Amino acid sequence: MTAEEMKADGTPLEGADITPKQDGGVLKVIKREGTGTESPMIGDKVIVHYTGWLLDGTKFDSSVDRKDKFSFDLGKGEVIKAWDIAVATMKIEEICRVTCKPEYAYGSAGSPPKIPPNATLIFEIELFEFKGEDLTDDEDGGIIRRIHKKGEGYSKPNEGALVEIQLEGRHGERVFDKRELQFEIGEGENHDLPPGLEKTIQRMEKLEESVIYLKPSYGFGSAGKEKFQIPPDAELQYEVKLKSFEKAKESWEMNTDEKLEQSSIVKERGTQYFKEGKYKQATLQYKKIVSWLEHESGLSEEDDAKAKTLKLAAHLNLAMCHLKLKEYSQALENCNKALELDSSNEKGLFRRGEAHLAVNDFELARADFQKVIQLYPSNKAAKVQLVTCQQKIREQHEKEKKMYANMFQRLADKDSKSEADTLQTSGSHTTDAEMKDQEQNGVEDKSEVDTEA
Repeated sequence: MTAEEMKADGTPLEGADITPKQDGGVLKVIKREGTGTESPMIGDKVIVHYTGWLLDGTKFDSSVDRKDKFSFDLGKGEVIKAWDIAVATMKIEEICRVTCKPEYAYGSAGSPPKIPPNATLIFEIELFEFKGEDLTDDEDGGIIRRIHKKGEGYSKPNEGALVEIQLEGRHGERVFDKRELQFEIGEGENHDLPPGLEKTIQRMEKLEESVIYLKPSYGFGSAGKEKFQIPPDAELQYEVKLKSFEKAKESWEMNTDEKLEQSSIVKERGTQYFKEGKYKQATLQYKKIVSWLEHESGLSEEDDAKAKTLKLAAHLNLAMCHLKLKEYSQALENCNKALELDSSNEKGLFRRGEAHLAVNDFELARADFQKVIQLYPSNKAAKVQLVTCQQKIREQHEKEKKMYANMFQRLADKDSKSEADTLQTSGSHTTDAEMKDQEQNGVEDKSEVDTEA
């Protein structure tokens, strides 16, 4: 591209004004139409090629020349304003020319040494790919969010926040859920919301509108949802608007009395969830107690006793929930926390024994059950589990005995075979020598045979 192509009578080339304010700060000319109907949304990762020029035709940067495509998260301020605006209007395979005034580029500071202050820039951009933001902890693609409309401010709902949302859920082309509702974060299951949707809402800003794609493990899983006629292992799509929310008080915002009072409330709520078989929701409640009280210090003797009782109950109940969910390492962790508070706690020792047993640590499990029986002789369940442990240990010993016996037998067989092979080889060498002697003295040998005959 030459300076003549960029300028006509000293003014930038014309293009469509794509700025929200319609102030002419970003002008776009499509050089090659793209494919499809979708354009990138806020938060999408986009992949492009670009070349940039000053108005005098000086090329200052080019990913094309480097043969290295450039990627960034759209609408997150990672690039100049003009790019966030322009790329959001593009389609896959589109090539466009974008003219950016200084206030949408590098402003009065420029970007030394290549871009002077108050420079109007021209870019040619080609869009190759875009994809939504992965919100999963493991980045496994199970929750993809695409922001259709950015929200207000920076605050987001926290655990326990009261939120008001508008949603529409789809399975394939079918709308299965469309409503407005208000609920507390952590209780979405009670309102027939999948866990992935609730997790996403905690990442949204007020008045944000987003499209969310959920893989089965973050949707209704292998069970599906009979109420909505969702089959097992179904992928879902939701459109959600976060209309408003009221954040729950954080730990640092509460005094000791509030923490103790709220801990008692959520403990009862967690117990109710547990009775209903809603173990994940129960864990969320019990974890609140731990987060509120774990680092409290300088309490009065009475408050300290209350806090210890609540923390002990929380860890014991968390251990039970994790056992039900087959999350044994977390069960062990909470049992150990409980036993730090009360080293001879019956439930703590018993549940730790169950967790050890579940992961085949039979010796450790036996030790825990033996201690339970020693401290609480009437505990029949511990006696039953102790018998189970002893049986498992015997089976393990027998299995190891057979394994070692087989191993030694294989070694013995190998040694015997090696010895036999050695003898066979030695015998073979002797026969060869005798045959060679016979070949050398053929006449004499034949005469001896004849004589003997």
